[in-house]
Amino acid sequence: MTDIDVFVADTEHRRDDAFAVRRTVFVDEQGVDEDLEYDDHDETATHFVAYDGDEPIGAARLREYEAGVGKVERVAVLESRREEGVGRELMTALEDRADERGFATLKLHSQIRAVDFYRRLGYERRGEEFEEAGIPHVEMRKRLE
Repeated sequence: MTDIDVFVADTEHRRDDAFAVRRTVFVDEQGVDEDLEYDDHDETATHFVAYDGDEPIGAARLREYEAGVGKVERVAVLESRREEGVGRELMTALEDRADERGFATLKLHSQIRAVDFYRRLGYERRGEEFEEAGIPHVEMRKRLE
């Protein structure tokens, strides 16, 4: 496994890097409309960016959904870097921050193709499949210890 560093995107440069990863994965690769990819939550969410050296290779964001519940969103890893543990590192950093913020539960909308990844991290599927941005998803939740 490569050395992966995950940071809160608390500078303009890191935030731009996180957004660039999201654009590559969601807009360019998956065909999500750019107007759907970027939303008002980007202004208030906590953004994360994963690097291999100076290269941004992954991104995610966390926001408060309701009291005690955080919502994990926009988890993205460049196609060429998948299956290297980047997503797991992003989720570990995000869950640590969620715990610090006092969230008891995390929820997310997983693309169907990523359900097994989140299941291995302790997330449980909730409800039926639905479509979001033209892609099949399912809600998943995890109780933080």
